[in-house]
Amino acid sequence: MPVPIPRQRAIPAAEGGQAHPAPPYDTAAPAHDATRAPAHDPTTPDPAHDRPAADQGNGTSNSNGSGLTLLVIEDDPAGSLSVPELLDSVGKPIRIRTARNLTEAERLLTDDVHCILLDLALPAPGTAESDEDELVALQHVLRLAPRHAVLALTGDDDSERGAEAVRVGAQDYLFRDELDGRLLSRTIRYAVERKRADVAQRQLTESRLHAQENARLERGLLPTPLLDGSPLRFAARYRPGRSRALLGGDFYDTVRTPDGSVHVMIGDVCGHGPDEAALGVELRIAWRALTFAGLCGDELLSTLQKVLEHERADDEIFATLCTVDIAPDGRRAGLCLAGHPAPLIAREGRLAELLPYEDGGPALGLLPRARWPRRQVELGGAWSLMLYTDGLIEGRIGQGNQRLGQDGMVEMVRRQIAEGLRGDELLEAAVNEVRDLNGGDLTDDVAVLLLDRSPGGR
Repeated sequence: MPVPIPRQRAIPAAEGGQAHPAPPYDTAAPAHDATRAPAHDPTTPDPAHDRPAADQGNGTSNSNGSGLTLLVIEDDPAGSLSVPELLDSVGKPIRIRTARNLTEAERLLTDDVHCILLDLALPAPGTAESDEDELVALQHVLRLAPRHAVLALTGDDDSERGAEAVRVGAQDYLFRDELDGRLLSRTIRYAVERKRADVAQRQLTESRLHAQENARLERGLLPTPLLDGSPLRFAARYRPGRSRALLGGDFYDTVRTPDGSVHVMIGDVCGHGPDEAALGVELRIAWRALTFAGLCGDELLSTLQKVLEHERADDEIFATLCTVDIAPDGRRAGLCLAGHPAPLIAREGRLAELLPYEDGGPALGLLPRARWPRRQVELGGAWSLMLYTDGLIEGRIGQGNQRLGQDGMVEMVRRQIAEGLRGDELLEAAVNEVRDLNGGDLTDDVAVLLLDRSPGGR
């Protein structure tokens, strides 16, 4: 049989927490003995008003750990609204909590409430029943409980109002005189699951938008080579070690200065997180600005070390760097190494080999007064110069712990050049083969770039 909804005690603030006797239940249930009711704090759910529907009116409390709680918000002076026995999907009684107004509902809206049944005729705080916006109470509840399922309760002859409530944000609507137990139980479960699905979909959409925003930001931080007027051809490949990232701790850049020289650099900040990626971007931008300002060699790297020391999160962070400045005629270059592997050069008619790496200096950030000598290198008439980070050479070979290493990389590139690969195709083949040899994605960031000077280039 239908079980009446017990009334929540109203406790005016002016009375300092003294409880009034609760209004009577429906005639089907015994009334409270007001003389025995203790003072009640409205911010704490009252067991007498938060029990399974099947137990309401008989004075027993809920002890079965019901999974669902329904908050009913309605103000019916005649006490005619009755809620039938409600069971959840596993047959446990659904607990019912009641409130006569929205202020009282806000106090009772705790984390264990899953669904709200709202009488659409209820006025919102500070409004009158004659207000033009008949859904003002619903809008107030939706703002108050954005993560809760909401069911709208309306009269039998007001289906249009119920449909409008769904359009505003309720999960469903019910007619006051048709609160059948099975229908209401099913509607509550449906509303809760639909709300969960809506929240999950919204979170997924927000996550996708956030990821897209990050991708646009990271893509914008990748360098745009400035080689206008240079006969050199440029190619690059970049794969961050972080999952779903576009930018890692590796960084590179290349620019042509007004005197016709081409400057190229590649570097690697220790670590793989977003902080390391941000520091790499700072170093790259600083390198570009300092290069256009005319700094080169030891003076340039000393200044970059100062930037690193001021911008790094702690004193343990360092960065390796390789810089090459190519003369306007393209036949000579200056090389500086700061703890970084030496570039590989493939000259016309000769096997690819590493440039000299003796006399290199330490990584940036390790020694406060370090020096980085600039070594002069003869390039020749036609050549390909490949700069890379250690992610390209530290991948495993097969099932053991053996690494590819610089020697293995040189042999691999020699074979790929012999097969006729050049430019973008060469870099793509090199990165893919290193990944295949590793047996899957590399854990370290990988950056590799290539500058080509064709025969007769000027």
